[in-house]
Amino acid sequence: MAKQLDYHTLREIFSRFHGHEAEPKGELDHVNAYTLVVAVALSAQATDVGVNKATRELFKIADTPQKMLDLGEEKLIEHIKTIGLYRNKAKNVMKLSRILVDDYGGEVPNSRAALQSLPGVGRKTANVVLSMWWGHPAQAVDTHIFRVGNRTGIAPGKDVDAVERAIEDHVPVDFQLHAHHWLILHGRYHCKARKPMCPTCIIEDLCVFEEKTA
Repeated sequence: MAKQLDYHTLREIFSRFHGHEAEPKGELDHVNAYTLVVAVALSAQATDVGVNKATRELFKIADTPQKMLDLGEEKLIEHIKTIGLYRNKAKNVMKLSRILVDDYGGEVPNSRAALQSLPGVGRKTANVVLSMWWGHPAQAVDTHIFRVGNRTGIAPGKDVDAVERAIEDHVPVDFQLHAHHWLILHGRYHCKARKPMCPTCIIEDLCVFEEKTA
């Protein structure tokens, strides 16, 4: 595991990320908090591109929990059957939609505990929704962030919870809101798992990764 980078190095890294893209955005298409919850839940073990393709028509007709219930599970499956684990995900979407209608008046709650109580919504999903919709500095650690955090020394940790804590504890406060998006995008497009693009990386000189590509 890489050694945790010091505060001044982290500030320089995130200053560069900010300079490169001041307002990074998540790549899952959504029109409101509910469709964001559904999209993130569907994205487990699937690509954002694949989820967006499946939800493009779905969200035109089912953009609220009640409309999703009215659509029904079988018709939902028709929309999302190109996504992995689609049957189980469809069941979870219907269950969480019922809970939102019955217990929350059709609105998506803005607390992590309430979000995590919904079927198919784990801590990562809850953090994505809190960050993207309500602007909370919640750190949703996926495989990209876990890899980048450990490889670079930005947020090393033996599991996703440890990496999440490292981001919260060490990344300068003024960069917390966008930290997870910068790290996801960096991992997705530059610090790739098999062939990291080190020669064109904007933080190459600050990263502690010992196996940098030439």
